[in-house]
Amino acid sequence: MASLRAVCRRHPEQGFHMPGAESVTVYGDAQSLIADPTVDVVVVVTPPIYSFEICGLAAHARKPLLIEKPLATTATDARMMVAQAREAGVPLMTAQTLRFDHTIQHMKMLQPSIGHSQQLDFVFHIEIRKTVPDHADGYGKRGAVLEIGIHMLDLVRFLTGEEIQNVQCTMDRHPPSAPEMRASAHLTTTGGTACRIDIARVLGSRAGRAIWIGSQGRVEADWMHPRIRCVDDAGVQTMNADPPPSQTVLQTLTAFLQAVTNSSPMPITGEDGCRAVEIAEACYRSAQAGGKPITLPLQL
Repeated sequence: MASLRAVCRRHPEQGFHMPGAESVTVYGDAQSLIADPTVDVVVVVTPPIYSFEICGLAAHARKPLLIEKPLATTATDARMMVAQAREAGVPLMTAQTLRFDHTIQHMKMLQPSIGHSQQLDFVFHIEIRKTVPDHADGYGKRGAVLEIGIHMLDLVRFLTGEEIQNVQCTMDRHPPSAPEMRASAHLTTTGGTACRIDIARVLGSRAGRAIWIGSQGRVEADWMHPRIRCVDDAGVQTMNADPPPSQTVLQTLTAFLQAVTNSSPMPITGEDGCRAVEIAEACYRSAQAGGKPITLPLQL
């Protein structure tokens, strides 16, 4: 059983007006919230530029923490955060929420049906939205790859069970001069899976789909309009389903709290979040170099 005991917001004088929130304490800084003896775990949903400092405070206070993706804005910060949590013996989970989507989980379960992984293609488009002037500052002046593409970079590892070996990427803009709105990335895994990822903020509607090809079949999935289809290498359909809608944020939070309660490993570790940020960092380095291949792990 868990309950919300405190929140932190920039203007604490505005309170926290939600039904049943009368007993919730509102703080104006993270340090005070983390020091509150009634707070047992910390959930971080700030812009990622602040995650490094908050992680350090929580690690020092020996309080488990769940950090919204991306774990950090740079690979250097991500590695240091993982190291801080490890040295303090503090459980750290990264909220890569798309892992809990029912369509994505169906894809994972179908891996044995398609055989050895050969190719994985993602399209992930999110609508352009109005943001406050300093929004990009919260992401270290980086854009679509770090904001939304981080999901795809994480899913390559989650689905295939393979690490990323090489990255090539091009972008429409190069941070920090301007946050990118579109990026095209080509990744190769240690197991030989060739991955193509199309990431963009667009004027139209959202799109989220994948095609995963293996030696014995293929999976076609769409998590925006939940559906999934699997065919074998002869083209015979072996599955056609419409997964139910997913409450990924709730499932992520539930999984975190269960792991803390049971003293079990985090389902999505800090290391997982760090790897995703490192792949994103490789994308930025490649784009800055005109699409030159970048080898992982990075030399920082």
